[in-house]
Order: sequence, then C-alpha cells, then structure tokens
Amino acid sequence: MSAATRELPMFPLGSVLFPGMPLPLRVFEPRYVAMLSSVLGEVEREFGVVLIERGSEVGGGDVRFGVGTVARIASVEIADGSIGLIATGAARFEVVRWLEDDPFPRAEVRELPNLALDAPTVAELATAEALVRATLTRASEFVQLPWAPDVELSGDPAKRLWQVAGIAPLGALDQLALLRSGTAPELLARLVEETRAADDRFTAGWADDADDGDLAP
Repeated sequence: MSAATRELPMFPLGSVLFPGMPLPLRVFEPRYVAMLSSVLGEVEREFGVVLIERGSEVGGGDVRFGVGTVARIASVEIADGSIGLIATGAARFEVVRWLEDDPFPRAEVRELPNLALDAPTVAELATAEALVRATLTRASEFVQLPWAPDVELSGDPAKRLWQVAGIAPLGALDQLALLRSGTAPELLARLVEETRAADDRFTAGWADDADDGDLAP
C-alpha cells in the first residue's frame, strides 16, 4: 500500500459510493456550496464520500466511518436555489485523520490499492452477477429498487466488479463491508453471501404478505 497521503474535501452521506458508480447529489447547505466552489476550481474536481456512522447528512456533528470513495464530478447544474451534480466513484481511500470542518469537512486520506482479478475470479464475478440480477428480478416485482435487473455495466472486469456490488439490493453497512474488501475473491464471497441473505428476506416478506392476504376478516 502506498504511504502517500493527500488532503481531500469530504461529503459524508447516508449511503455508500462504490468505484464506477454514479452519484447524483443536490447541494444546498452553505458548507457544501463552499466545498463545491473550491472543488470546481481544481483540475480533478474531486471530493471524498464516506458513510455516516451516527448523525444526519444535514447540520453537521455527524460521526463518520473511515473508508470511502473518491467522487469525481462529471456535470453541474444550478437551478431553483440549489446545485445539482453528477459524480462518479473513482479510487477507494482510508481516512488517516480528520481535519477541521471549516468551512467544510476535510480529511487527510490514503488511497487503497485496486483489487486484482485473475481468470478464476472473473468467472466468480460472472456467477455473482447472475445471482445479483436474479435477485433484482424477483425483488422488483414487489418493491421499487434503484437499479433495474438488466442495467448495463462496464465491460472492464475491474470496474464491473464494483458495479455489481453497487447494484446489489443491500443495506449501507453491508455495502461498507464490501467496500472494505482487501481482495476481489473476498468481495465476491461476501457479495454472494449477503445477496442470498437479502433474497431470503425478500422471499420471507412476500410469504408473510401472502399469508396475511389469506386471513379471513
């Protein structure tokens, strides 16, 4: 792992950003408007996204997890008194130390290495993707999901690995565990385990709903 660190503006959120995944944001808080003003003046136009452990996205005072993803701004639109932007997840990082939230959250971070994929791991990725898409297909019949079962993903296996994790119907803490993975096989094993557990929960919920529907008034 590289020992190099850098300072990065930070945007704590109630969700996890994976490399290669889009991040739409609506910015209105003065501290984040100030952050964007600073970021948009840079060549890379990047900020960090971390999951909030305790607290809320608005108002400050939150406690944050220490692993996140660099977000690279792709487009910005100003309308109706707020700023809309689309960013894309880039490299993962770990927080070395938090700096003062003045005028916006900042941290010293160290980027985490890319996950290597060999031929057997690429085959495991295809199996995991099939499971994720099948689960999305079943779940989409009963609940509204952010990703369609047939969503198109990157042809690059390194990018596709994270995108498959990103479309899986998992909670934020499960997603954070995936983001922390040290190897691609570790990520895929956990992804398969958690997706199967999510599928079981969906199935149990549907069964309960069906049983409730059969009860006489």
